[in-house]
Amino acid sequence: MTDAQVGSDSAADIVSDEAAAGPVHSGSLSRRMILIATVWISVLLLGGGIALDRTLSSIITNNFDEQLEYVQTAMVASAEIGPDGEVFFNRPLGDQRFLEPNSGFYWQISGEGHEDFPSRSLWDRALKFPENHQDTEPHIYDSDQFEGEELRIIERAVFLPGSDTRWWVMVAQDRAELDKQLSQLRSTLTKSFALLALGLIVLAALQTLYGLWPLRRVRQAIVQMRTGRQNRVTETLPLEVMPMVDELNALLAHNEKQAEEARRHAGNLAHALKTPLTVVMNAATAKADDLSDTVIREAAVMRRQVDHHLARARAVGRRGQALSVASVWESVEAVERAVTQLYPHVRFDLDGNKKARVAAERQDLDEMLGNLIENAAKYGGGSVFVTVDAAEKTGGEEPKMVEIWVEDDGRGIPEEERQRIFARGARLDTGKPGTGLGLAIVRDVAEIYDGGVSLDESEDLGGLLVRLQLPRVPEEMEI
Repeated sequence: MTDAQVGSDSAADIVSDEAAAGPVHSGSLSRRMILIATVWISVLLLGGGIALDRTLSSIITNNFDEQLEYVQTAMVASAEIGPDGEVFFNRPLGDQRFLEPNSGFYWQISGEGHEDFPSRSLWDRALKFPENHQDTEPHIYDSDQFEGEELRIIERAVFLPGSDTRWWVMVAQDRAELDKQLSQLRSTLTKSFALLALGLIVLAALQTLYGLWPLRRVRQAIVQMRTGRQNRVTETLPLEVMPMVDELNALLAHNEKQAEEARRHAGNLAHALKTPLTVVMNAATAKADDLSDTVIREAAVMRRQVDHHLARARAVGRRGQALSVASVWESVEAVERAVTQLYPHVRFDLDGNKKARVAAERQDLDEMLGNLIENAAKYGGGSVFVTVDAAEKTGGEEPKMVEIWVEDDGRGIPEEERQRIFARGARLDTGKPGTGLGLAIVRDVAEIYDGGVSLDESEDLGGLLVRLQLPRVPEEMEI
């Protein structure tokens, strides 16, 4: 095996592997939509959960602090100065926890130069009052002054009647109960929001799968078309999907039309070549004396037929492109320069809309105009007049078709012959060289672009007037 063969086999293997791997895709659309929904739901619920946690935590903490402040207010209202200058309560506080040692609920009144007046729940301990605070408004803070017991303390400086001493009124409570409530709150919020997030994500997934289900039905319909069970998507689908289905059906119809045209052209070409080949075969079999002349004559016939069908095939193939646009004036000028070289004695006059554009390939437009202008120069009397966009506006709007008039001053074509002249090989003047396929090619190519061609009598020059119509492309449309 040669190196070239090895290289060829390797390349074939690579191509085969790539084909087996299938087309490269950019990921699952369902997965993308579910992922986006998951991220967005998570962000929203996380932000909402944090905000709700802060709000409810603040409410619970404020409620806890209000209870401490209520006890402190009751202490201030009950406190009096005794004969010995020490503070006492004229009525006891009602909460039983103040009487239980180390209950977690404490109060204490302290004054400089006086003994502390504590609750029994403090037992052998004492609350430290902050010396740097001199405010008379309640002040709340957390303290770890008791080992293993974190306190929430509210303190306030007051002056009692009958005493010049600044007394510190303090109420403290173990934060365990507050922290427990906050922990329960956060646990409930976490579970609730997690369940809510799971439900919303499942809902988004179901919505995505249900919303994209029509696309799976379209895929199944395409499988049915590929296997030959149907030739169109006939499913009843949602409004948002139907435009895509309509375009798909239109594309299928367009492809079928092109395939049918290709089959018809192939059949026509085979039929057109059959007779010349039979004549050549019979002449060759009989060893006719004029065999060479017969071959030349029939080869010319076959060449005309091949040229004609190749022109149609090129136009059909180019019609499938997304959008073909050609400037009519540029094409007319190019053809006029070329025909002038062949017929220098002919006078050409050009007029009309220099901005007109048509939906056709430039090469096909040049071929159509070349046939028409060359025929006018060949069979006319020496003058050719080409008018671009000759059709009149109706209602102030541009017509949908661009009309190109090609006029000459020749003998013209009788009305009864104007339809026959479009037949393949039909010629009225056999004294001049030609194939008889010019007008047939122009008609066929124009019809491929949804246009047309017609014959009439020129009012200005007296000869033949050929009207070529092609779809207009608006001037404001960007290409």
